[in-house]
Amino acid sequence: MAKIDFKHTPYGDLALISMKGCEDIASKVDYYLKNWREADENDTFIVQPHCPRFGTGEAKAVLKHTARGIDAYILCDCFNYSVEYKMYGKTVPMSPDDHFQDLKRVIAALGGKARRITVIMPMLYEGRQHRRTARESMDCAMALQELVAIGVKNIITFDAHDPRVNNAIPLDGFDNVQAAYQMIKALLRTVPDIKIDREHTMIVSPDEGGMGRCIYYSSVLGLELGMFYKRRNYSVIVNGKNPIEAHEFLGNDITGKDLIIVDDMISSGESMLDIAAKLKERGAKRIFVFSTFGLFVDGLDKFDEYYANGLIDKVFTTNLIYQSPELLSREWYCSVNMSKYIALLIETLNYDNSISSLLDPVDRIQKVVKEYKEK
Repeated sequence: MAKIDFKHTPYGDLALISMKGCEDIASKVDYYLKNWREADENDTFIVQPHCPRFGTGEAKAVLKHTARGIDAYILCDCFNYSVEYKMYGKTVPMSPDDHFQDLKRVIAALGGKARRITVIMPMLYEGRQHRRTARESMDCAMALQELVAIGVKNIITFDAHDPRVNNAIPLDGFDNVQAAYQMIKALLRTVPDIKIDREHTMIVSPDEGGMGRCIYYSSVLGLELGMFYKRRNYSVIVNGKNPIEAHEFLGNDITGKDLIIVDDMISSGESMLDIAAKLKERGAKRIFVFSTFGLFVDGLDKFDEYYANGLIDKVFTTNLIYQSPELLSREWYCSVNMSKYIALLIETLNYDNSISSLLDPVDRIQKVVKEYKEK
């Protein structure tokens, strides 16, 4: 872990505001912050907002904590569907729109009294609606502009679907953080017999859009790179997207190699599993999946089936968004803990130190791989 040079006094009193659904990861972040600052065991940096709802579903935000002069870090998971509320007597799961509205309510509750507001939104709200291809809305850009308009100074997100969306707020802070170091550490710990070299392991991109992050992995690890091309039917729209007709593989021979498929998210997992099956047909030995966000919107049954048939070996996603108990219980699943990394980002930013070394973990990745090979 990078050493922090405490050359500044804190920008303001640190406050970690945990939105509903973020209680678990916030408690882990709070644990590290208290250890580093030698705080009392009963102390906490967490400020828990309250967002009560009226019978109609309307809401408000209440903060039972002073806001004046604090350096506020708001942790928000817009994709936690386990959070529910009552509306007209019915139990309703919170949608991403509901979470985003509550985030704005909490910022409004701060009333302009906070010294600085940083929003940590691991999976960017509306991140997939980042560009206009027809007469359609640009939701992500609008959301970012809305946040800075109501007082947010910095936005931290992880593995943005398209980081160029930060062009929507060019004069405000926007940091796109990668989970590559933690992913690789988890792989080496979970699969102790994997060989990280060009003869035994290969990186695979599931589509052309994910080549950037896969080039990063292959360059840092010194591995070969392959890619799938998605051939879509653009004359038809199914569930809001053009269906995939076929996957075409571009790359060298993969016979007998361990393959690491890298993507930013698993939504339904349909294309990821289709790719895994095609790689197995080509002679792949084992298949591991790296995905920062595991949504699994169509459930886990298909993954269970592919694991039982030997088509996938391990799926790695982070704890940056909600993970259901059913997912955590699966033998094929490995949760990658990012709480210490978030705590380190907050600790560094609160002292106004540079986070450049934290955003580019090449040295740490190469060090942990070298130690693994020596062992």
